[in-house]
Amino acid sequence: MLFEVWAPRAGQVTLHAGGRAYAMERDPARAGWWRREAPGGDGTRYGFALDGGPVRPDPRSRRQPDGPDGPSAVAAPESFAWRHAWAGRGLPGAVLYELHVGTFTREGTFDAAAARLPHLAGLGVTHVELMPVCPFPGTHGWGYEGVSLWAVHEPYGGPAGLARFVDAAHALGLGVVLDVVHNHLGPSGNHLPAFGPYFTDTHHTPWGAAVNLDAPGSDEVRAYLTGSALAWLRDYRLDGLRLDAVHALADNRPKHFLAELSGAVDALAARLGRPLFLIAESDLNDPATVTPRPAGGLGLHAQWNDDFHHALHTVLTGESQGYYADFAADPAAALAKTLRGGFFHDGTRSSFRGRPWGRPLDAAATPAHRLIGYAQNHDQIGNRAQGDRLTARLSPGRLACAAALVLGGPFTPMLFMGEEWGARTPWQFFTDHTDPQLAEAVRTGRRREFAAHGWSAEEIPDPQDPATRARSCLDWNEPERDPHRALLDWHRRLIALRRAEPDPGPLSSTTAAVGPGGTAVLRRGTLCTAVNPTPAPAALPLGTPRPAELLAAWHPVHLPGPDGVLHLPPASAAVLRCDGPAPERR
Repeated sequence: MLFEVWAPRAGQVTLHAGGRAYAMERDPARAGWWRREAPGGDGTRYGFALDGGPVRPDPRSRRQPDGPDGPSAVAAPESFAWRHAWAGRGLPGAVLYELHVGTFTREGTFDAAAARLPHLAGLGVTHVELMPVCPFPGTHGWGYEGVSLWAVHEPYGGPAGLARFVDAAHALGLGVVLDVVHNHLGPSGNHLPAFGPYFTDTHHTPWGAAVNLDAPGSDEVRAYLTGSALAWLRDYRLDGLRLDAVHALADNRPKHFLAELSGAVDALAARLGRPLFLIAESDLNDPATVTPRPAGGLGLHAQWNDDFHHALHTVLTGESQGYYADFAADPAAALAKTLRGGFFHDGTRSSFRGRPWGRPLDAAATPAHRLIGYAQNHDQIGNRAQGDRLTARLSPGRLACAAALVLGGPFTPMLFMGEEWGARTPWQFFTDHTDPQLAEAVRTGRRREFAAHGWSAEEIPDPQDPATRARSCLDWNEPERDPHRALLDWHRRLIALRRAEPDPGPLSSTTAAVGPGGTAVLRRGTLCTAVNPTPAPAALPLGTPRPAELLAAWHPVHLPGPDGVLHLPPASAAVLRCDGPAPERR
């Protein structure tokens, strides 16, 4: 078989495969590339030695059976024997479910997670969004310090395990999205710098030197990242990718890497004949992120909307520290602004950043599904000092209000695993670094970070303690008990109602009125969602004189009378069918 590697700085490269060494030759057609034919097949261990140095894993390795520092192994995930045909599932109309393989079950494997997929199909979500699965040191971690961007973490089940998971999801009609990290690699097990200029000192990120997207050698680095993205979508039949922290992808070339990537993904979708999409995590609040390329944008298909999360969080919890400060000044107004226009910071001053931030979206031209809305996600839970969920602070009724705003709102909704039943298990920051110095640096760094906010060291879970990961695993007995059972049923009903309602189109097609304490009325298509998270009863004008049907209610309520006013008990929500045209946007 043919072995290839890009190593432009090397004077000689030696292939070590199947217990033998082979001198590699320069590829006359591709500068910096080396190649060699050698015996090999599925499972063959191999690696490359540069200028007589140590044998290192292949940067494009598809499998690392012994972890990031071990030899690579030949694998061909594209040859997996798929049992279920898949025509794809696009983003419009989607309901996403973010899932971490290592804590979704106690076993922490693809196969164990696949056994729980019928629960998600019964819940009604459309796509499972997997947190990163690239190899990282040790067994357990969040996955954002992965290396070997073409490979799959072996303790989860490796390439074959991922393929089995995707196949099982497709059998139930579930699409699969994968979180990928292009903006940095982990500090441990990262061998890319030995092979070539994968990183540059021209730019810097919170994690060190930036990935080289615009300095000399960046053509091959961009191809490396794009090739990895296309391989996930093509070879594992994924439906989309979530791109971590794209604001950290510094690129001064005339065509930004993200536009190049989105063009390649759209071309692959055309070739495969099924929809594919990219979801960005970006804190820039820049409409160009989700603007199509022909209109001058980057062409990504959606982005996470942290502004909506922050506004909703301040309404429900009253927290005002850090980046919540701007939203907490007037939580109801902040929530109304995000529901109507997507971004809160659209050129307004951000006290957290100390300057104006963002630009406004065109609500009449921006499809609402291009923003992802959520009350919780891995970041907003796990980056808290103790990894506490909203369940730790909110009653079941107020959790029901949060669900109604997310699932009845204009954006593509996303749940974080266990949210659907109000899981009481925390989701904490945990690592399994094999380097003792790195492990201690992470431990002390996290304690130092939260000490600045008044937390004592003893209160911060030790990321390296196996008990921290164990506490973060879901308790699958909870959904069988109240109030968890009632919350699960509530989420099922809300998701079913959402999926039965046609996509209304742009952001401007949803009306929203938000009052004191976060009482709110949303109108999306013919569905009218009313919430009262306050401790007192609320009288909410629905803005239409003809509510036709009560579709769901957390507590029993009566249809409004001729005045169109709905009377909601405290900490409660309801969804109604409203005939006739929607009221004017407010």
